[in-house]
Amino acid sequence: MPERKTELNKLTLKTQMNIFLKGRLKSLKYAVKGFFLLIKTEHSIIAQSIIFLGIIILGFILGISKQDWINQTFAMGLVLSIEGLNTAVEKMADFVHKEHHPKIGFIKDISAGAVTFAMFTFLIILIITYLPYILPYV
Repeated sequence: MPERKTELNKLTLKTQMNIFLKGRLKSLKYAVKGFFLLIKTEHSIIAQSIIFLGIIILGFILGISKQDWINQTFAMGLVLSIEGLNTAVEKMADFVHKEHHPKIGFIKDISAGAVTFAMFTFLIILIITYLPYILPYV
């Protein structure tokens, strides 16, 4: 009898793991869908991606260090992530309350402020990264 119980526990654990993995794959599917929705439909994400692409090209031209690449990539990801969250907040707020409302406006402003923090962080990293490469040419 104890062998049967152990067998059932293993089967249950295996079944649970399969359910867990299927759930993660489904979540990944939705995440990738959201990624492409942001890239295709949100003008701020599109504009920032184009700017970031130019900065990436500049990084290759100037031969920035591995650590600079890490910092720059992290900062770009931070900005795009916070921008995506800001978009979600704005869409949700518009869905909940279609007309202009001061509290909804306040929430949207705070969300946009978070993007500004991320952008300032990115700009500081950008200056720290590229200034030493550009100063000799000035």
